[in-house]
Amino acid sequence: MSRRGPAEKKTAKSDPIYRNRLVNMLINRILKHGKKSLAYKILYRAVKKIQQKTKKNPLLVLREAISRVTPRLAVKARRKSGSTHQVPIEIKKPRGKVLAIRWLLAASRKRPGRNMAFKLSSELEDAAKGRGDAIRKREETHRMAEANRASAHLR
Repeated sequence: MSRRGPAEKKTAKSDPIYRNRLVNMLINRILKHGKKSLAYKILYRAVKKIQQKTKKNPLLVLREAISRVTPRLAVKARRKSGSTHQVPIEIKKPRGKVLAIRWLLAASRKRPGRNMAFKLSSELEDAAKGRGDAIRKREETHRMAEANRASAHLR
């Protein structure tokens, strides 16, 4: 624990085109091997594809997808008297958002398709409609938390 007091909260910067922090968070998670310009290209192409397909504001689709995938509960392993219990815990908003972005990108990477921009746009559209691999992951996490509700007193 730090002797200098609590750590300062870091605020995410916004991206240059949409001036949106959520977009910048997504770009930083797409990033591989430090190639940020490639991450920008992937996301902006995906956003353009969403715009063409849905005829809606792509930022609204993005926000809707992330809010649908954001988990409220998760399980955490706790050791108690030699055995490990899966204890359900509530997730705060920032952590839930980070998990949602991570799950969306993992699901889009697994998808079959031509390129990452196409796969990401498809996954975001599906998540906004309430289906897709990322939504399945969230439901699975909630199911695990519900199943282990008996261990909630072990927090």
